Amino acid sequence: MSVGVSTSAPLSPTSGTSVGMSTFSIMDYVVFVLLLVLSLAIGLYHACRGWGRHTVGELLMADRKMGCLPVALSLLATFQSAVAILGVPSEIYRFGTQYWFLGCCYFLGLLIPAHIFIPVFYRLHLTSAYEYLELRFNKTVRVCGTV
Repeated sequence: MSVGVSTSAPLSPTSGTSVGMSTFSIMDYVVFVLLLVLSLAIGLYHACRGWGRHTVGELLMADRKMGCLPVALSLLATFQSAVAILGVPSEIYRFGTQYWFLGCCYFLGLLIPAHIFIPVFYRLHLTSAYEYLELRFNKTVRVCGTV
């Protein structure tokens, strides 16, 4: 038995069945626009509410007062994307479980930065590798690293 072979015949265009493409209705557009407006309103509210009173460390790093669980969940959400959530199951279904090796590489690849780089950044109160490049060398090296 072959896995990739389908035994059903495809529908012919003259068979009388019409396969229509689904499109957004007016209600779909209304919900989509409301979602965008609500997201914009939340962002503007929080930006204007604390304008000028917060430091960069408070905004980007939560003033280094967050616990382990919120930081871990934030990192998990950062590494996941809609493409990965939709694509990984289909990749495994189509090509087999060899895709799991990539997950093992992620696990091993994240241990090295977690034990070598992150403690250095934390002790120096840096938020990115680009800040480290500027601190270690100069602004020109930071810009070259960014480019």
